[in-house]
Amino acid sequence: MLDLNHKSIFITGGTGSFGKKFVKTIFEKYPQVKRLIIFSRDELKQFEMAQTFSADKYPAIRYFIGDIRDKERLMRALHGVDIVIHAAALKQVPTAEYNPFECIKTNVLGAQNLIEASIDSGVKQVVALSTDKAAAPINLYGATKLCSDKLFVAANNMAGNNDITFSVVRYGNVMGSRGSVIPFFMNKRSEGKLPITHEEMTRFNISLDEGVDLVLFALENAKGGEIFVPKIPSYRILDVAEAIAPECKKVVVGIRPGEKIHEEMITESDSMNTIELKNHFIIVPNAPFANYEEQVNKYLGYHGGKLVADGFSYSSGQNTDWLNVEQLRELIKTHVDSNFETFEATS
Repeated sequence: MLDLNHKSIFITGGTGSFGKKFVKTIFEKYPQVKRLIIFSRDELKQFEMAQTFSADKYPAIRYFIGDIRDKERLMRALHGVDIVIHAAALKQVPTAEYNPFECIKTNVLGAQNLIEASIDSGVKQVVALSTDKAAAPINLYGATKLCSDKLFVAANNMAGNNDITFSVVRYGNVMGSRGSVIPFFMNKRSEGKLPITHEEMTRFNISLDEGVDLVLFALENAKGGEIFVPKIPSYRILDVAEAIAPECKKVVVGIRPGEKIHEEMITESDSMNTIELKNHFIIVPNAPFANYEEQVNKYLGYHGGKLVADGFSYSSGQNTDWLNVEQLRELIKTHVDSNFETFEATS
């Protein structure tokens, strides 16, 4: 049973959508958490977050200014930390395409800095957040996150005799998070038309609560080196548009550079290393110098479940679980805007 009371927890990129929800969940479930450290480089976002999570109301909260590009600052900030949740990244696909060196510095070199600083600082467990764009990437953001995933998986081999485990959680679009399609459409609907990149486009969908639950699942169950993938539904972009603004005209504007029609979380090449559980898939590490069958059986023995079939892949376009228009409307009300109404309902 996971117990984070009396633990010191460190969240990179902690002022983002995930970080805020994670902090709220931790204080609700583990009121005796020792320290909850928000590590990010934007002082304004920290100030704004502190209006909700103030030190007066939440004595365990700490706000540290810092950048994962700065290893020396990480070493200082990680002193006495038990658990690291790595959520910091440059995430916007067009931004990464236009500023590739900056994306690499944060998503790849920053990951290496965090791994080395965590090992050297005596951290016990690290969980890194990934993305479906890291599976068979076609854009720089996805490529940097694939590289980051590889670094965190391999970090278990680099830890030596240090008592530390590294694992990764990979999931799809977070409903209502900053920069996602739902708030974008909600802002655009007053114009009477919605821009659609491709009529056949699909995406995985996960709520912030489910994303936090996945991280807690990894904290409780990781042996080290796993990539945890949740079983979650898909949606069609046209259904999202219909759910938000049924009276708006849908205008096809074309796919942006580096964008896919469908996203994957597990590629066919990963199938030989993928275990299926009731609510999750787990991609287990294929470590160099290790016997394949022994390695897979070690994780099967630890987690249970079964290997997926050869050639299996997990794609938003080939999913067996789909959200329809009414379900999307209800989810938007629940997870994005409790006052949400469609044009159809208010006309």
